[in-house]
Amino acid sequence: MTRTLIKETPEKIGEKITVEGRIASRRDHGSIVFFDLRDRTGILQIVLQATMATDLKEEDIISIEGIIKERPAKMENLEIETGKVELEAQRIETISKASELPFALKDTPELSLPVLLDFRPLTLRAEKTKAILRVEEQVIDEFRKTLKDLDFFEFQAPSIVPTATEGGSEIFKINYYDSSAFLGQSPQFYKQIMVGSFERVFTVAKAYRAEPSVTTRHLSEYVTLDGEMGFINSWTDLMDICETIIKNIFKRVGLVCQNDLKLLGSCVPIIEKDIPRIKMREAQQIILERTGRDNTKEPDLTPEDEKKICQWAKEKHNSEVIFITHYPTKKRPFYTMPDPENPEYTLSFDILCRGLEITTGGQRINNYNQLVENIKKWGNKPTDFEFYLQAFKYGMPREGGFAFGAERIVKQILDLENLREACAFPRDMSRIDGRLNLNES
Repeated sequence: MTRTLIKETPEKIGEKITVEGRIASRRDHGSIVFFDLRDRTGILQIVLQATMATDLKEEDIISIEGIIKERPAKMENLEIETGKVELEAQRIETISKASELPFALKDTPELSLPVLLDFRPLTLRAEKTKAILRVEEQVIDEFRKTLKDLDFFEFQAPSIVPTATEGGSEIFKINYYDSSAFLGQSPQFYKQIMVGSFERVFTVAKAYRAEPSVTTRHLSEYVTLDGEMGFINSWTDLMDICETIIKNIFKRVGLVCQNDLKLLGSCVPIIEKDIPRIKMREAQQIILERTGRDNTKEPDLTPEDEKKICQWAKEKHNSEVIFITHYPTKKRPFYTMPDPENPEYTLSFDILCRGLEITTGGQRINNYNQLVENIKKWGNKPTDFEFYLQAFKYGMPREGGFAFGAERIVKQILDLENLREACAFPRDMSRIDGRLNLNES
């Protein structure tokens, strides 16, 4: 008999069907046993004789043939879509037996993060873990949809690159045949090159940062949602696009993931009207006035500063999201456009959400000679960037772009404690699936 998906069962009352899935729970009541069976579409209550279920337990995979019936009125479960029906089992086939579980999947929210990740193939089956990843799927899908609707072209960026995108030492060096190469810190150079051909481009890519720390806000490998556009009238065009993206993402997650948000006790961030935009130095001055902490000469916002200015944005503008603009030129990559009115600062921005940076962007230098000079100023060799520089040597329009951290967006929407919770298979300084032996030479 053809398999019926669980979500279809409310339309099958009185019919004999076959369902297949995992046993989510078992409840014994004398001669009668109740299973909650789950497949990719939902959960269904199964009623069967105890003699049919003598050796069946949680996570066993089974095929069950039986009749779909309406539940007694007082036995309905309106919390699930199939809560008004159940299947009265007539035949069971065991497809696969599960070993004894190290813990009940319903207990995963109480597990420590290391244990949660040590047993990742198992904990990925937990309802809360699946809810987190469904939110991530919607975040990425809406990023794609929004930019395609705005006539952006999607391309596939390489992960292996010949030189460091943004300089610095936080890069993974790899052996590439008889040469050295790196894992890309971002698809920055490639999306700029693609602007010369398609004008508006984006990519969903993996990026790699060899940051020598284990924090709640960093991953060694993460999903970056990158866009770049040419023929901009002003660098503020980029912020306008980003505002559209983030509002669309929040709207879609709020609509599509209502059950997941409820399960996780979360809600999408508030943006009452427009996302406020202030300069970094203005943000530092506000923080000084509110806290007495003077960071007005620092070249960047500290993590605590990011939290404080987000609190201000919520109180002042009823927005849990804020643009911070005009970061110091020395703190931004060599390709960032200086502000013509004050070249010590850049036409760049970050988006902070609930106290954490989720996006960075800005206008790029499109003049070939200026780029070459900046490469030198930043202590690099133009010969290492010849491939990238071709795009500008042969003409490039005014352009700029942005990058969203997918896991960071999910973390902030769901108010997760650790960024690793927003990733199916996190990589960090101490883990590649299993824990690394950091004492090895």
